[in-house]
Amino acid sequence: MPEGDTVWQSARRLRSALADKVLTRSDLRVPKYATADLTGRRVLDVTSRGKHLLTRIEGGLTLHSHLRMDGSWKVYADDQRWTGGPAHQIRAILANADRTAVGYRLPVLELLRTTDEHKAVGHLGPDLLGPDWNPETALANLLQDPARPLGEALLDQRNLAGIGNVYKSELCFLLGATPWLPIGALPADRAAQLPPLAKKLLEVNRDRPVRSTTGRRGQDLFVYGRAPRPCLRCHTSIRVADQGDGSRERPTYWCPTCQTGPVPSPHRRTQGGTHPRTSRRTTN
Repeated sequence: MPEGDTVWQSARRLRSALADKVLTRSDLRVPKYATADLTGRRVLDVTSRGKHLLTRIEGGLTLHSHLRMDGSWKVYADDQRWTGGPAHQIRAILANADRTAVGYRLPVLELLRTTDEHKAVGHLGPDLLGPDWNPETALANLLQDPARPLGEALLDQRNLAGIGNVYKSELCFLLGATPWLPIGALPADRAAQLPPLAKKLLEVNRDRPVRSTTGRRGQDLFVYGRAPRPCLRCHTSIRVADQGDGSRERPTYWCPTCQTGPVPSPHRRTQGGTHPRTSRRTTN
């Protein structure tokens, strides 16, 4: 699933294919921008901001996209067959003389004035892979609501930008805390480790084809997606439960031995997991 490292990789591929080249084809397949024509304009840059992509185009324009769960940008040479999905899933096509970038299943696609980028990404906290990264600000943001569950605080992009559901589960494991632990209850020394640890995980994975948090070949993740297999440390069965506000729940994995703190009530547990309800909505 696209998280900060994946989106950073997408920006790098798009930048390599499009930057400093004139568009020979432009097709935005969303009703609001269906008549917009960017042909003849030069792409100036493509950059990521958390889990958002900003394609800056000559004339003071920015094409803003967000991949969410299923979106992707694919880059093809002229003679390549497009393989990202059926044609009806294509939301954007940007092409120059050498390469074609195709956006599939993009839930967010909008054309902005570059000076208005703040309207799309101004709410985000410090970007774990960006030049604005500030661990002190990120920690202060996370701790401003001490009663909030750790997992929810990590997913809120207003606190720090780039963490998704995989890194949420993996960070909680590495910190030895369940995702339902109020973040204010996290010991101060572990709370201080959180921002630099998150940055380290995303940085080491931004150049890797396969995401890994363990450093072990063939065992890439500690807990995410591993229920009910044994924990790599203690061999207890990994558990899974949904964490969210009831309208946007996400599967959350943890080890009941290696991680301390609250867990969902046992009577709601299924397949080693549960279906908890929480009160805060994650902001992308």
